[in-house]
This record gives sequence, structure tokens and C-alpha cells, in this order.
Amino acid sequence: MTKYRHRNRTQNRSYDETKSLFSPTGEGGANAETAILVAVGLPDDTHASITRSMAELAELARTAGAEVAGRVVQRRTRIVGSTYIGKGKLEELGETAAELGAKLVIFDNDLSPGQGKNLEKFLRIKVIDRSELILDIFATHARTETAKLQVELAQLEYALPRLTRLWDHLSRLGGGIGTRGPGETQLEVDRRKVRERITRLRKHLARIEKSRAVQRKARRAGVTASLVGYTNAGKSTLLNRLAGSGVYVADELFATLDTTSRVIDLDKDYRFVLSDTVGFIRKLPHGLVESFKATLSEVRESDFLLHVVDASSDDAEQQIETVKGVLGELGVREKPIMLVLNKEDRIDDPLALSELLNRHGPGLAVSARNGAGIDELREAIRREVASRGVVIDLDIPAADSAAVARVHREGEVLEKEFVGDRVLLRARLPLPGAARFRALGFTAPHGDT
Repeated sequence: MTKYRHRNRTQNRSYDETKSLFSPTGEGGANAETAILVAVGLPDDTHASITRSMAELAELARTAGAEVAGRVVQRRTRIVGSTYIGKGKLEELGETAAELGAKLVIFDNDLSPGQGKNLEKFLRIKVIDRSELILDIFATHARTETAKLQVELAQLEYALPRLTRLWDHLSRLGGGIGTRGPGETQLEVDRRKVRERITRLRKHLARIEKSRAVQRKARRAGVTASLVGYTNAGKSTLLNRLAGSGVYVADELFATLDTTSRVIDLDKDYRFVLSDTVGFIRKLPHGLVESFKATLSEVRESDFLLHVVDASSDDAEQQIETVKGVLGELGVREKPIMLVLNKEDRIDDPLALSELLNRHGPGLAVSARNGAGIDELREAIRREVASRGVVIDLDIPAADSAAVARVHREGEVLEKEFVGDRVLLRARLPLPGAARFRALGFTAPHGDT
């Protein structure tokens, strides 16, 4: 049998919470790690779905800095419990890796701790799965403290059952009489340290979520919306187009991890707060969804959602379904959702857009890059915002400070003027609130729009 080149994955060290559990897979260019992609197609998987998933895995690998040298696909009725793929295909994979000088094997399927350990033992090179690759990308893209904490929590929860393979203490010590105890003791110390760190991270993120909840409550006077969608669908570009802002944009997966919110004026009477959120992806690790609840809470608290789709993608249909699945996991499928088919400028067949809108609308097609359809989108958003309140002119006695305070608390004050012993306010209020002020006789002449 071919002797495969051995590459040590880990160093003999104990857990250090100041360092990431996962080193980046590569830096691109000359230093990029050569990778082989592996997928197993089960009876429910079609040829098209496997092809799409492998293409996405290749893009993930590229984003992480790896150079894809080959792809291996095996059709099976069920997975192999110990190594995921069959023995013959495993030997073929080892020979291919040796021939190509591959330093990394990436499985499109999630591997159990035992499977990962057995594969590395046989292949003698680093083996990771899709979830670990995504965590690697998140780790390199995290910029703010919150994003870094969220990614670290997801990494630790992923790594906890895999510490034996990640640390590789026992194999380092060589085994045998007089050597087993210290390794096992160190492994237990590492597990305890990781569990303690996970507890601290959860508490810290809970405090962050509480602080953000206070901030959201402070701006609940206005209408809020969130951009959701598959990663690299153009959400940040659309936010920049609507708000005239400079949110970071890159043609890569998961370019944006942190929530960014902007106040957008639709006209003199209507404005709303629009938030950009982390993109979704097929087979998104559950731990990431859990860890990013502090970020994704913006989605849950929004009045409505703009579902941005890369309409130029051959996989647009499946991406829409993936996003719907994550929204269901977040419990927001019942919110009003406006479909925004982005990258219209890259589409030659208008019929394809019509079919997507007919199946998944209501919505409309735009190009965030060149501005096509943006005016129509702003008008559609204006109608949605207007349906959630009414602009009303109020005439309130200055002495009735409680009524004035209620206007500020329940709505958004657009104009305010003191005339004698009266306070003249122009405000946008929810329909029930506007009805209460009308009943109190505070409505100024010509006060509704």
C-alpha cells in the first residue's frame, strides 16, 4: 500500500483560551494548502444536488485560502460508521492525496469525532469537515469583539467532543506503561478548561444580548427591517445602495458577520431602520446559529424582512429554501417577507425572474450594483412602513407633559414646535396610538396623512 506523507495536525500543548482552536487553512497564493474535496451521495441525493454542494464547498475552501486540487465522490446506500467512506474509496483517496501532494482533505459531510480520527490515522494528513471549514472562515472574518466571542463559542462547542483528535496527547506520548496517566490527566484538564470557557462565553454573550435588547427597545418607536439571505447574495451592497453608506463589501462567502444598522429616509414622513445580518448557507452548523443568536436577534425583532436572493445563481431555488429553513429555526417564518431578487443585471432570461417571483414572492427584481429597480424597491418598502403607522399632526397643551412624553415613547416625532401654551407635533404613530390621541381631541386640523 502507498505510504502517505505524514503531516502533524496539532502540537503537544494544553488548551490556551487566548488562541483559536483552528488555525486558518491557508493564506492563499503560494502558501495555500492543497486540498481534496470529498462527498458521499446517499439515495436521497441527486446528481445535481451533489454537484451544487461540491461547487459550494470549493468556494468555501477558496475563501479559507485553500487550493482545490481534486474532488472525490462516492455513491453509497449508507455511510460507513468508522470512516464515512468505503475501504476501497479510502485507499483511492490516500493514493490521490499522495500523488497530488495534498495537505488537506475536506469532507462535504459532517464527520463524527471517531470518523475524523480514523481518517487522519489512515491518510496521515489533516482531515476536516464542512462545519470546521465554515468555523475557520468565520474565525478569520470576525472583526468585532462580539463576532469573535460568538465564533469562539461555536468553535469550542464543536471541538469539545473532538479534543482527543485535536490535541493528540495520547499518541504524542507514545502509549504504554508509565505514559498513559499524564496524557489522560491533561486531556481531562483541557476538557474542564474548555467547559469553563464555554460557560464564561455564554454569560458574556447573554450580557451583550441584554444590552442590545435595551438598544432595540430605544429605537422601537420606528419601524425596523432586516436583510436576510444566502451568503454573498449582495445584502451589504443593497444596504449601501439604500442608505448611501459604506458597509464593507467583498465577493466572498461570509464577508459580513456583524450586524450593521442604518436609518433610511424614504421621504419627509417615512423612515425606518434597516439591519444587515450574517448570511446563511446550506448545512450551516447548528452551533453557529446558536452562538450568533445575539446577532440574529435583530431578525426576530424586525417588523418585516427583506429576503435578498442572488437571482443569477443556478442554485437560487435551493438557496431560497435554505434561508427559509434557517428562518424557521429562528421562529420568524410568519413575519412579512419581501423577496428581493438581486443581480438582475447578470440575468439574460427575464422568465427565470418571473418564475422565482411567482413561486416565492411577493417581491421584485433589482441590481444593488447598478441601481436598477431600487426606486421601485424603496416605494414598496415605503408602503410596508406606511402600513404600520400613520403620520398625524397633534396639538397638545404644554402643561400635559405626560401626553407629550407618550408621543415620543410610542411613535417617532418628525417635527416639534412650541406656540404659546401649546405643543404642536407632527409624528408617525402606530394606528392604535393615533386613534387614542384622536379620541383625546389632540388632533390638529388637517392632521392625518
